[in-house]
Amino acid sequence: MPGLPVEPSLPDADPLDGVWDVVVVGAGPAGSSAAHAAAAHGRRVLLLDKAEHPRYKTCGGGIIGPSRDSLPPDFKIPFQDRVHAVTFALDGRFTRTRRSKRMLFGLVNRNEFDLRLVEAAQKAGAVLVTGVTVTGVEQQGGEQRDGEDRRRAVAVTLADGRSVQARAVVGADGSASRIGRHVGVTFDQIDLGLEAEIPVPERVARDWAGRIHLDWGPLPGSYGWVFPKTESGTLTVGVISARGDGERTKQYLADYIRRLGLAGFEPSVESGHLTRCRTEDSPLSRGRVLVAGDAAGLLEPWTREGISYALRSGRLAGEWAAQVAEATSPTEVRRQALNYAFAIKAGLGVEMRAGRVMLEAFERRPHLFHAAVCLVAPAWRAFARTTQGQTTFAQIMRQYAAARRLASLASR
Repeated sequence: MPGLPVEPSLPDADPLDGVWDVVVVGAGPAGSSAAHAAAAHGRRVLLLDKAEHPRYKTCGGGIIGPSRDSLPPDFKIPFQDRVHAVTFALDGRFTRTRRSKRMLFGLVNRNEFDLRLVEAAQKAGAVLVTGVTVTGVEQQGGEQRDGEDRRRAVAVTLADGRSVQARAVVGADGSASRIGRHVGVTFDQIDLGLEAEIPVPERVARDWAGRIHLDWGPLPGSYGWVFPKTESGTLTVGVISARGDGERTKQYLADYIRRLGLAGFEPSVESGHLTRCRTEDSPLSRGRVLVAGDAAGLLEPWTREGISYALRSGRLAGEWAAQVAEATSPTEVRRQALNYAFAIKAGLGVEMRAGRVMLEAFERRPHLFHAAVCLVAPAWRAFARTTQGQTTFAQIMRQYAAARRLASLASR
């Protein structure tokens, strides 16, 4: 009405304000799993990511048994394909296809899969904020501030000058993690993965349905893969090898695509990334800050499979971060952080140790691995049971003398 004063509109409150119990940096599988776990424990959780979801991620998108078993309850996997067969080749030669009545693993597009993980974390109570870049963390001193003991707070600094206060932080911001650098994560294996997303006609997609291709490559420790995304009519083709010989790795990918008869199709995406495996004594925490997934260098050294490691370590990080957030003394913080490190080392650490043995042997004698999985029924069954989540490389090497002999023979 005329004559009534108009109240000025108040600026929107900053969604990052306040002290959060747990701040998770990075909304990939590790970060979303950590946020879900901490929120499920009743903590106030903030999940930060620099990208908007859904977003593309360089990754084959293979979901093996341990990944499936680590997903939130009632999570529906957005399968693009279900794999029952594997075609093996030794640098393009001696090809053989092995089949399984039971599904070996499923294939997903990471943009869909990661989005559903984020949504599951939000459903559990986590607050998602995207479009923010984290530049580091500062673990604060002991002076009082508005009644809050600053020894119980960590400042997560952002590129726009703001900071977020947290009682615990989980770094899940990828293999080039800023949070990992703060913790002091070190690596003893760095590999270069190159990948192409290749749309193909329906007739070609049908030929690949339900089957992947694994090629033991020409460079030490290298291999290539074809993962069909049948629902979207795309083949994910990639190779991985030790960092340091990028040109030969690029040539391997080009040769691999050509040998598969796919050189005539234009890729929709071509990308690359580095994978990093932690040294065995690398730290997993510093004060109230924990790291998980790629940020901690947690992935399988031989296959470089990282999704299951991200999901499992993320869940553990979220559970222990919830405990760190409640800790009121440095001694209690350290105890909870050590509990997290012990849980990682007792599970994923043991598997990584076995993977390193497998990689060393594979680098020297890839033909022995090829012959075993193609011609020796127990070796094929062991491969299948590993992908299905019924066993691990560590269990196989512990239980079967033949596996230990193969690794020993191959490493000579």
